[in-house]
Amino acid sequence: MSLPRTMRAVVKTRPGPGFELREVPVPQIGPRDVLIKVRATSICGTDLHIYRWDPWAQGRIKPPLIIGHEFCGDVVAVGKEVRTVKEGDYVSVESHIVCGSCAYCRTGNGHLCPYTQIIGVDRDGSWAEYIAVPAENAWSNPPDLPPHIATLEENFGNAVHTAFAIDLRARKVLVTGCGPVGIMAIAVARAIGARAIFATDITDYRLNLARQMGADVTINAKTEDVVQRILELTDGEGVDAWLEMSGAPSAIEQGFQVLKPGGEVALLGLPPEPMRVDWNNWVIFKGITVHGIIGRRLWETWYQMRGLLRSGAVNLEPLVTHTFPLEQFEEALEVMASGQSGKVVLVP
Repeated sequence: MSLPRTMRAVVKTRPGPGFELREVPVPQIGPRDVLIKVRATSICGTDLHIYRWDPWAQGRIKPPLIIGHEFCGDVVAVGKEVRTVKEGDYVSVESHIVCGSCAYCRTGNGHLCPYTQIIGVDRDGSWAEYIAVPAENAWSNPPDLPPHIATLEENFGNAVHTAFAIDLRARKVLVTGCGPVGIMAIAVARAIGARAIFATDITDYRLNLARQMGADVTINAKTEDVVQRILELTDGEGVDAWLEMSGAPSAIEQGFQVLKPGGEVALLGLPPEPMRVDWNNWVIFKGITVHGIIGRRLWETWYQMRGLLRSGAVNLEPLVTHTFPLEQFEEALEVMASGQSGKVVLVP
């Protein structure tokens, strides 16, 4: 197959807010890499942080950098040492590129690898027509999986990892934060047999999506007293399990208050800055268990995702609310930031 020499890509060209659409060289591949022609790529909160150039981005990102890490596409070239992937394969990609040889990688904890490089953060990403990645990061998809769903798998993995950290079967579950990952976590909790699911957010649009995806009760934290409402609905007992997806200090405080003694919490959301935690009353005296969640378990979470999607236990279709061509990335980012969307997909 004859490949072009250049391609369109959305690039963080310099420090400061904003991205630019540029014509850049098609990436070269090494002996263990594959070149993927991108079918679809979606927007993550991380991309918004980089676009806005907030303190996290200022400390992490080194322009110039092609943005994006959630994507799917077709393998169009393979390195000479690649045996697991072939030209023509339809794949999604794990965005965390790990070393494979440290103690964490060798003990089944590659998601904690201290040498991780993240696509679209530490190396060029997927908001482009082509991307080069290590072959071992490619995940083969069934040919009938729609691209707008296949591009969500990386992000869906965060939800699956969080929800599977706790045994949610027959338990009352609180999900704080109904962004796309929170909504996907609701779908997973419903699929694996939660007794009741309570969801909180500050936008009615996303609370409506949460109900579509399986939430029993939705609470707008701007207009309702979250703690009082949940305690009323649980006869003063509180919830058995809590999935924190928002990173909002107020939501975290509410979650700790309604998590019952002996309960469990899985924390994925990232607060904007260090926050106060009442360890005595929220954690120690309650005897709760706290799980910190990062990335996806490699590759256990991907197999769990495959099972949920291919069995039909989870349907992600309602979550994809907007699709834009790559050149309309500015409009797509505005929609994503508005809170009046589910998942936003870009198509090169």
